[in-house]
Amino acid sequence: MAAAAVGGWRTVPKRRGRRPRPGRAAADTGAPEASGDGSAVRRRVCQARDDLQISDFWHLTEGIIQKCFTEPLEQLQVATEPISEVLEHLHLEPSQPVEASNSNLRGDSLKRARCFKCVCYGIGKFASCVIARNQLAFLLLLLEKLQIPRNHCYIYDPLFNELEISVLNALGLTVLKENEEGKRNICGEPTIFYMIHCGTALYNNLLWSNWSVDSLSKVMIIGNSFGTIEGKLLTRILQKKYPYVANILKGTEEIEFPQTLQYMDVFNDTAIHWFPLRKLKELPDEIWAFQEEPDYSESEELEIIRNH
Repeated sequence: MAAAAVGGWRTVPKRRGRRPRPGRAAADTGAPEASGDGSAVRRRVCQARDDLQISDFWHLTEGIIQKCFTEPLEQLQVATEPISEVLEHLHLEPSQPVEASNSNLRGDSLKRARCFKCVCYGIGKFASCVIARNQLAFLLLLLEKLQIPRNHCYIYDPLFNELEISVLNALGLTVLKENEEGKRNICGEPTIFYMIHCGTALYNNLLWSNWSVDSLSKVMIIGNSFGTIEGKLLTRILQKKYPYVANILKGTEEIEFPQTLQYMDVFNDTAIHWFPLRKLKELPDEIWAFQEEPDYSESEELEIIRNH
């Protein structure tokens, strides 16, 4: 599976919260990966999750998650129980250990968990980078919060080595073997994409792959604020290079993550995005008629490496 990294895409985080370059990542936490000790890495992930769970940041973010999922759950109409009861169930069960199997979840929890799958791109080298490890810890808490079984979470980063892949497998996550370049069609299944500090081209590719009212109404993205992307690029540049990001701005709702000193470098410029049906249906027909696959110049610095 380590061969999956060859020719894969690579994220380049923003100036704030920049992850160490691959050659320097081991200096961050003493390079547990060098010893090949998967148990040491899992303990570090467990500790990061426990620290995050009791932090002010997680306490504030839980409220945002609760708010953001109200409208998507309503428009999906996937629950048989009233929406108030569904939202009431969006809470952390007594904390399952980070290495525990999902088999101990209650049957009704698994039923509710089928609302969403999760796809994670670009988490980084969590064995040696504390920022990446905290982002993985948040992902685990998010899955618990939404009661999504871990094997319904698909994860990929070309930087993963064999040790990290083995740890992710032990945690119950599903490690993708191929570079998708973000071009994953949800095939009608409600899906959360967890893409912290990924390149704009990756978001553009993802939107293209699901470019319809029906598909986007079932998509949520946790990643770089689209509002910030819009503010940083000239309109003509955004429209030319990333037309799907540009064209969906008026069909998007987003709420930014809170900022606390402890996790400032981990989740800066991060927001939860969703695409309300009422907004998508108001967009002009010509926007949906445009279906060209993104084509990037070889000379462009896209913050991803393509699969060729």
